[in-house]
Amino acid sequence: MTTEPEPRPVLVLASGSPRRREMLEEIGVPFEIRPSDIDESIRPDEPGPAYVERLAVEKALVAARPGTVVLAADTTVDLGGDLLGKPADRAEALALLDRLSGSTHHVHTGVAVVWFDGGGATTPTVLSSVATTEVTIAELPAPWKEWWVSGPEPYDKAGGYALQGSGGVFVTEINGSPSNVVGLPLDLAARLLAESGHDLMSFLSPPRAQE
Repeated sequence: MTTEPEPRPVLVLASGSPRRREMLEEIGVPFEIRPSDIDESIRPDEPGPAYVERLAVEKALVAARPGTVVLAADTTVDLGGDLLGKPADRAEALALLDRLSGSTHHVHTGVAVVWFDGGGATTPTVLSSVATTEVTIAELPAPWKEWWVSGPEPYDKAGGYALQGSGGVFVTEINGSPSNVVGLPLDLAARLLAESGHDLMSFLSPPRAQE
């Protein structure tokens, strides 16, 4: 009597971020999107790495279902221990640029992978870690700041800028993973998935036989 192999799990991205979605799409790995709505408040005296790792795990657990492998991430910009969020308006965006101008900050991204082991397990297994990249911003003249805040880019990004967008013109040096600054350190995500027993290649469909 032969035993049927367990069906291949579905990779789920627990994020509504278009940047994270695009990064996975560029790899060519099929996945589903299941954004997680959680409280993202920072706890008292919580350092940046601990904050983003906690949120990534919470997001992944909310989205977890049997038969899936959930990938979640959360990113923050850390300037001397002060975690910078998304600016709410023009004044906040300008204030963020004033603080970042001519300085070096750290981008932390927590990544979590959550899955259910075979055999009808009801408790999910969790793997998580954090990537940190050091980013240096040029001294920004006032016209550059005004140009930047006049567009839509600063208002949906932690720290008010994005490496992959027009804000990349501000960045003079990066030490660490560039994809981490975009919002998903692909090397870390691939490593955690491999450690979970679900290598990225395992989600690809087998090549179709030629007729």
